[in-house]
Parts: sequence; C-alpha cells; structure tokens
Amino acid sequence: MSTLPAIDCIWDLKAELGEGLVWIAAEQALYSVDIVGRQVHRVVPATGEKTSWEAPARPTFLVPVENEAGGGSGGLLCGHEDGLRRFDGATGRFGELLPVERLLPDNRLNDACVDPEGRLWFGTMHDPETAPTGSLYRLAGLDPAEAVQMDTGYVVTNGPAIDTVNHRLYHNDSARQTIFAFDLDPSGAVSGKRVFARFERGYPDGMTVDEAGTLWVALYGGDGVQCFAPDGTPTGFIPMPCHHITKIVFGDADYRTAYVSSARRGVDRPGQAQAGGIFRFRVDVPGLPPCAFRP
Repeated sequence: MSTLPAIDCIWDLKAELGEGLVWIAAEQALYSVDIVGRQVHRVVPATGEKTSWEAPARPTFLVPVENEAGGGSGGLLCGHEDGLRRFDGATGRFGELLPVERLLPDNRLNDACVDPEGRLWFGTMHDPETAPTGSLYRLAGLDPAEAVQMDTGYVVTNGPAIDTVNHRLYHNDSARQTIFAFDLDPSGAVSGKRVFARFERGYPDGMTVDEAGTLWVALYGGDGVQCFAPDGTPTGFIPMPCHHITKIVFGDADYRTAYVSSARRGVDRPGQAQAGGIFRFRVDVPGLPPCAFRP
C-alpha cells in the first residue's frame, strides 16, 4: 500500500478477547463477541447505536443465517465453547445448544466462515492451547453430528476464509504461526494443503478476502493487519493502535470499510488505552460480502 489509511475507533469496548466480527447488510450493522467476557455486541456505525447481550457460554463466532425465503435475514448462528446456538438479534434470545465434540472436553469452538453453497466451516481448538487436538469441520445443516472433519492436528484453529476468486480455503494454526491454503471444490472437497505463510512475529488470527483475491490477516500480538497476494507475497501492513488484533471483515454498503476487532487480555505494555476496541479504515478494493448459512 502506498499510503496508510486513517484509523478510528468506533467502539472502545475494552473487550477481553474481542472476536467474531460479522457485517449484516440487512441491518447495516456489525456484530462481534467477547469470548472471555461472554458477550455478544452489535453496533450500527452510521448512527452509533450500540447493544450488548450476555451469552449462555463463551461465544466464539457469528455468521448470518439464511431465512426460509432464501434471504440473509434469518438471524445469526453463534459458535460457543460447547457448540452451536441460534441467536436472534431482535430479541436477544439464544436457541438450544447443538453440542460439538462432546468427547473432547478440553476443546472448544473458535472461528468460522460460510462458503457460497451455505456450508459452515468452523474450527475447534485445545482450550489450554498446548495439544494438537483441534480440527477443521464442514457442516451443511444444523445437526453437528453430520459435521465432516476436513483436517486435524491443530493447536489453535483460526480464521477460515473462503477465496471465491481463486477457489481456495485459508485456515490457520495460530499457535504454530502458520497459514495453510487448500484448493476448494464447489462440492466442498479440499485438496492440496500447503503452507501459505509463516510468521516470526505475531500470530495469524481472523482473516478475510477482497475482490482482488488479496488475503487480509489480523495479527494477534503483531500490532496490525498483514496483506498477501494470492501467490503468498506480502503486499502491505496496516499498523493498528493495539498489540492484539483478532479479526478483520469488510462492511458498509460498498464493502470498502474494513472493521477490525482487538483484545486487551494479557496486554502489559504502554500505549494500549483502546485495546479491546473495534476499529475501522477505508480501503480501495471492496471486500467479499459474508455468505449466509443455510440450515
């Protein structure tokens, strides 16, 4: 990038572990979670309207759900430490628990995305972050028993992102500071797993892709957002006013506003007054809108 964008904080949340950003176009609103604080948050950037709800367990991600008519206003699907629950932002109510990995009590869900076919891709991780017990799953429908294990051996799964331009799935093992790339077939099959990028400083967290196929990666412990061309070449770094950057998504009507979440957990350095806040900056190339999950 030739010039650095202007960055502003739209919500000084002070989230312990802010995560799960998702833009809901029908509401022109941004949702997020605080995993440690056990809260779901919603902000309408145009008006500043803010709402928060307490979650029944640690929430980890949010994705839009398609309604019966095929639109994207069927509420949200919320990942939790113990499984999946529907969430209705109009009422603040959570649905019944759909448990995941009951036989692995030291694991929890972490990050997720939805592909153009409406399938959910989500990861599980080892909660103490020491053992490679995490896996990447693909789920069509609302029965976690039908989730297909697509890859395994992760310590901290993170940031699945779909690149529809290059027919690719990206997935992180944050603990190993590594981004993997897979070839993604329309049927949902993945192949050709390879290392896309490794980091010496910072841990790859939430990711997203723009219309040019550029991968945007939030760096936990890395003070910013790193961009990569589809061939893995670093193309730019956007410094952020927080050490722990956790997720990046695109929003607004033109999808040219990047929204970024952060965490204040474990920050013991000066200049971190806004750690845990949600930030935004403008970009030149629009991002890809989130796909809705088809239950």
